[in-house]
Amino acid sequence: MNIIALLNALPGACAQGLIWGIMAIGVFITYRILDLADLTVDGTMCTGGAVCIMMMLSGHSVWVSLLAAFLAGMLAGFVTGVLHTFLGIPAILAGILTQLGLYSINLRIMANKANQAIAVDKYDLLVSLRYIRDVPLYKNTLLVAIVIIVILIGLLYWFFGTELGCSIRATGSNPHMSRAQGINTDRNKILGLMLSNGIVAFSSGLFAQYQGFADINAGRGAIVIGLAAVIIAQVLFGRIRGNFAFKLFSVAVGGVVYYLVLQVVLWLGLNANDLKLISAVIVAVFLSIPHLKEKYFSHPVRKGGDSRA
Repeated sequence: MNIIALLNALPGACAQGLIWGIMAIGVFITYRILDLADLTVDGTMCTGGAVCIMMMLSGHSVWVSLLAAFLAGMLAGFVTGVLHTFLGIPAILAGILTQLGLYSINLRIMANKANQAIAVDKYDLLVSLRYIRDVPLYKNTLLVAIVIIVILIGLLYWFFGTELGCSIRATGSNPHMSRAQGINTDRNKILGLMLSNGIVAFSSGLFAQYQGFADINAGRGAIVIGLAAVIIAQVLFGRIRGNFAFKLFSVAVGGVVYYLVLQVVLWLGLNANDLKLISAVIVAVFLSIPHLKEKYFSHPVRKGGDSRA
């Protein structure tokens, strides 16, 4: 085990964690704000990358391509929202149906190929694995990802402070009371799903650029990684009373922590072919921590509110 090899791999792991942290922010919107289990994410995590890469290969700029990826993700979220609200299909099944349909759509987007590569030497990519070291500061993938996360958090903090944003948060907190107050909860669920999947697809566009290709299986297990980042944020920062922006920031940090742990585990010498198994174990550990803490490490509360043993 070479410690130098680990140190050299950490910047790349951080960059990848930041990109997936953007995806986790999208998952946070449905999982924490709307209180919905949305499995569309596994499909839109591929859709965004496919749209972005194909747009760039067609000659469009990186920003136009990322915007197209974002809109494609919003469209997928809209379909899931309509299936759930207007057709009465449970949210988790609606997400699965959209995800299944997206598999064929993603193949069509990529000209019926399982993957589409893009050369960093021929196209002006926003992020890339090659932009980790020995590049100007403004092109460094780590800095670019951090700037994007800061801007995204600022926009979401503003949006969820508006009347519409607050009504979406109220819909997730107490839908029955929200309806009693005249809030259109079905509309808000659709908007929340659209925003969430738009952000996921945007991060997918970044990830496809980072790795240099869009792949039909890019989104497999994405929802699990997103939930892991959310839970890691809860475990690490749950006791800190921060505002909404801090919660979003902690989710992005959770994505970085996940990939750092994964990198360390691989550095310890485990077989890279077991990557999915290792990922599943890491996610299971972090997902179980809140339950184990509450079950074995919380102090019983006596009558009268005295929690002293």
